[in-house]
Amino acid sequence: MLLGLLAGQPAYFIAWAAIVGGVFLLVGFLAARLMPGEQPTFYMELPPLRLPSPVNVLVKTYTRMEWYLREVLPMFVLASVLIWVGQLTGLFDVIVGALVPVMRWIGLPDDAAVSFLFGFFRRDYGAAGLYDMRGVMTGAQLLVATTTLTLFVPCIAQFSVTIKERGWKTAVAISAFIFPFAFVVGALLYRVLLWLGVAG
Repeated sequence: MLLGLLAGQPAYFIAWAAIVGGVFLLVGFLAARLMPGEQPTFYMELPPLRLPSPVNVLVKTYTRMEWYLREVLPMFVLASVLIWVGQLTGLFDVIVGALVPVMRWIGLPDDAAVSFLFGFFRRDYGAAGLYDMRGVMTGAQLLVATTTLTLFVPCIAQFSVTIKERGWKTAVAISAFIFPFAFVVGALLYRVLLWLGVAG
């Protein structure tokens, strides 16, 4: 859905791929310097390649579907309930109001704040919200929005998986870095586009 935002605009799509790829390489390089781990091996033994049996495929498919239904589906239900409660109580309106200055800082319309808020709970909701706004955003704004949402915390389900795998401290630390970093990259991109005369 995110890539659909840039459909029909190959120049912006190439720019998005270059920016996101460059950010991933830079963050990976810095992470390797700041948190060095074991040196990776440059080869690995491959198991014998055989044609999979239908029984094995069915068993593995069932196992993965069961894992998805047990682990991920409840998170999507929880996210949907939180969105519903937030809209009923008016809490979302308060948070959206707080996000509006951030949207202006990165050169997006005020209404984009709703998409980013929903994007934290359900990534597909955020992407769908931005997709619906394609008619009111310029190509440069779509590039900024797509880049920022790509670098944004994936969603509450991913956050909970990070907690489960890495612990609370690491999950909070990762999110505390990603949230401002995504918006800083969006703001820098917007200013570069202004300097190039592309955004206005």
